[in-house]
Amino acid sequence: MEKAGKILVVDDESDIIEFISYNLKKEGYEVFTASNGKEAIPIAKKVRPDLILLDVMMPIMDGIETCKLIKADPDFAKTFVVFLTARAEEYSEIEGFNVGADDYIAKPIKPKVLLTRLNAILRRKEKEMIAPAIAVKDLIIDRESFMIIRGDQKIQLAKKEFELLFLLATKPGKVFTREYILEKVWGEEVMVVDRTIDVHIRKIREKIGDDYIGTVKGVGYRFEV
Repeated sequence: MEKAGKILVVDDESDIIEFISYNLKKEGYEVFTASNGKEAIPIAKKVRPDLILLDVMMPIMDGIETCKLIKADPDFAKTFVVFLTARAEEYSEIEGFNVGADDYIAKPIKPKVLLTRLNAILRRKEKEMIAPAIAVKDLIIDRESFMIIRGDQKIQLAKKEFELLFLLATKPGKVFTREYILEKVWGEEVMVVDRTIDVHIRKIREKIGDDYIGTVKGVGYRFEV
């Protein structure tokens, strides 16, 4: 069977790793495993997975800290991170998206739900076409490197931050609704909390400044002309 992609599963519970690995391998994925974040990072650097399935609550290095390190590494700019968690509180989801997570899947894990969500995320990767860099205002937005260039300064954004800024910059002055942004950046099948876009906009503004993205109250956001 042709491999559907590489997935790294990181969880401190061996029975969960075994259960997930079995279902992913049946679907044709090449599966790698680790029991905590500290162990996962060198494995990820070696195998370059398409997606990392990451438990939030783990000893030694938890999922939040692991995700921060992964998203800060340009080598993983095109790697998706999906959290596994038994914690249903909204604040933990916001914290996860704040460090760059692409989705959340709650435990106990249902195989059909897991595979549907992962397949949907990876299909978006297959559809991504690397466009030429956009030059707008004083920024060069380079989609291949996920880098923002302003004069001599290079600014690295997390994957979803970059995709959100890139979307807005494709049509400066156009107001993009929150619903449209969620559909284009996160996909219809990905469940996100209401504040996800706001968190990412705030992070982008912190990194590139407040003058580029405008808020249209009750509607959405635009790249300021």
